[in-house]
Amino acid sequence: MGLNELQRIYYARLDRNETNLVDVPNEDWDSMAILDACRYDAFERLSELPGALSKRRSKAPSTVEYLRANFTEKDMTDTVYVTANPQFYRIENGIYDVEPIGCSFHEVVNVWKDGWDEDARTVHPERVTQAALKAAESYPNKRLLIHYMQPHAPYIGPTGRAELPSDQLNFWGSYRRGHLDIDLDVAWKAYDENLELALEEVSKLIKNLTGRIVVTSDHGELLGDRSGPLPYRKYGHPKGIHVPELVEIPWLVYSHGPRPRITAEGTSESVRDVDEDIVVDRLRSLGYAE
Repeated sequence: MGLNELQRIYYARLDRNETNLVDVPNEDWDSMAILDACRYDAFERLSELPGALSKRRSKAPSTVEYLRANFTEKDMTDTVYVTANPQFYRIENGIYDVEPIGCSFHEVVNVWKDGWDEDARTVHPERVTQAALKAAESYPNKRLLIHYMQPHAPYIGPTGRAELPSDQLNFWGSYRRGHLDIDLDVAWKAYDENLELALEEVSKLIKNLTGRIVVTSDHGELLGDRSGPLPYRKYGHPKGIHVPELVEIPWLVYSHGPRPRITAEGTSESVRDVDEDIVVDRLRSLGYAE
């Protein structure tokens, strides 16, 4: 049995009695901004957003697990999902032969389809903000779930562009295996810069939305932390490892203007309109392996 598997068993037992878990569909919000792979401690240190910040616990330490834990067979016809992350599309369309989640959003706006930057190998946060504000105008009576890609790698701030390899797939996996000779402090700085880019866009976003707005994360990130019962250094966000750095997430609540009247009728059907090779390539660019 491997070390990661031992930790999965250890933390699965602890999570059975957890009482502070975020249950996205049933939380009280009109708009929710998700910062992918955002640690609570980094958010607390860098965020200057208005609102009340608390520490909550995610149901999962990775995006796929997060989507399954929160949205499996859920009726989300009151919600428009604006996302820079291809994972929901990948799952719902059976890419890699996975079982669909079976979640019915009113509409899914896949920003990663038309907003992808081939050079940066990601979606810049401003493209997500633009799509979210357009969705808010088009769907005034729907909740908005807005999924930014940052601070998740690739790192597109000054340090990331200057000192980290732009063509490196699965950055943290390569780092862990010793394929990258990069100081961990540099990687931390690149991560912080990614988060700052996302926070700048979220600041613009919430100024232009009304109602009860939540800013949170799907999961955190391990950046060389020694955590858990087996205290060796860990990187990225491996599945099933429910260490605090991965499941402790920010929960910022900000109320701005009147709350919209939310309605739940109507749903969009999942349409497979992107070549599977493109989806797989973009997932790999973001560090997701099969």
